Amino acid sequence: MAKARSRTVARKMKDKWKAKTWYTILAPPSFDNVTIADTLADKPVNLINRVTEVSLQDLTNDFRKSHIKLYFKIHNVEETNAHTQFVGHTLTSDYLRRMIRRKRSKIDGVYDATTRDGATIRVKPFATTDKRIQNSQRKIVRETMKKTILDRAKVSTLSEFMESTIDGKIGSDIYKNCKKLYPVKRVEVYKTQVLSPPTIEIEEEKPAIVDQPEIKETEGKGKKVPKKEKKKSEEKTESVEELLEEEEKSPEKLLQKEEQSVEPREEIKETEPEEPVEPREEPKEEKPEELEKKLEDEDKVKKQDKKTTKKTTAKKSKKVAE
Repeated sequence: MAKARSRTVARKMKDKWKAKTWYTILAPPSFDNVTIADTLADKPVNLINRVTEVSLQDLTNDFRKSHIKLYFKIHNVEETNAHTQFVGHTLTSDYLRRMIRRKRSKIDGVYDATTRDGATIRVKPFATTDKRIQNSQRKIVRETMKKTILDRAKVSTLSEFMESTIDGKIGSDIYKNCKKLYPVKRVEVYKTQVLSPPTIEIEEEKPAIVDQPEIKETEGKGKKVPKKEKKKSEEKTESVEELLEEEEKSPEKLLQKEEQSVEPREEIKETEPEEPVEPREEPKEEKPEELEKKLEDEDKVKKQDKKTTKKTTAKKSKKVAE
C-alpha cells in the first residue's frame, strides 16, 4: 500500500511541472525593453512581485560595468511577457573592498530623496580619503553629499536620476563639491532603493523643429539663395524707402523744392550753323635739286649778315677809341 501511494504522489508532481509555462521577463522602457531572463510559472498571478537580479554587463555588453547589479520587479504580465519596473541597484562586494584600505577614512550616508515625478528613492553614497580625518570634517562631507543628491533629485525624473547614478555623474558632482572643502579621493553611490514608484506623469520634452529656409536656384548662374534672406533684404529696402518719404515730407525740404520751382530757367540759345571748313592743302614734296639751291641761298645770306655785323662793330670800336 505504501508503494502505491508513493507512485501516485510522484505522478502528481510530474503533472505539476508539465502544467507550468515559460515566461520571458522584459526590462522597463528606460532600458529599451531588453529580455532579462526566462522563468517558469503555472499562473501569471504567481509571477507578480518577483524580483530578478541582473548585472549591467548583460544588458549593455560592456565588461567595465560588470560590478553593477540591477534589481527589477515584475508588476504586469501580458500573454508570455512579464513587464518589470526598476527597484534598485548595488555594487559587488569585491569592488567595494578594493577601494577601502587601512589608515584611511570611509564616510557613508543614507538619504531619502523625492524626484520630479513624485518617486521616493533611498540613496547610499560613500567617500574615501587618503588619510584619517576628524569628525567635523566628516560632517562637512556628509552635508555636501546630501545637498548634491537632493538638488539633483528635484530637477530629474526617476529614470534620469538612476541613469546619472549608474553612469557615475552624481559621484563626480559630489567629488567636485567636496574638493572645495576637503580633498576626497573617491566617491561612489554603492546602493539605491526605490521606496515608492512615480506618481506624476511627465511628458518628455521633444526638441523644437527649426524651420529650415527653402532654397531656390537663381536663373543663369545656378546659385542657391534662401528665402529668408530675400525677405530680410526686401524689408530693409522698404524701411529705407519709408525713411526717404518721411524726409521729403519735412517742411525744410518742401521750402527748398518751392524755391527751386520759382527760380527762372535759363533761356536756351539758338546755335548758329557752323560754316563749312575748307580742306587744307597738303604741302607738295620738293625735289632734292630744289632743296640744295635753297640751302645754298640760305648760306649766302648768313655770310653777308656776318660781314655787316663785323663792319658795324669795327666802326663802333674806332669811335670809342677816338
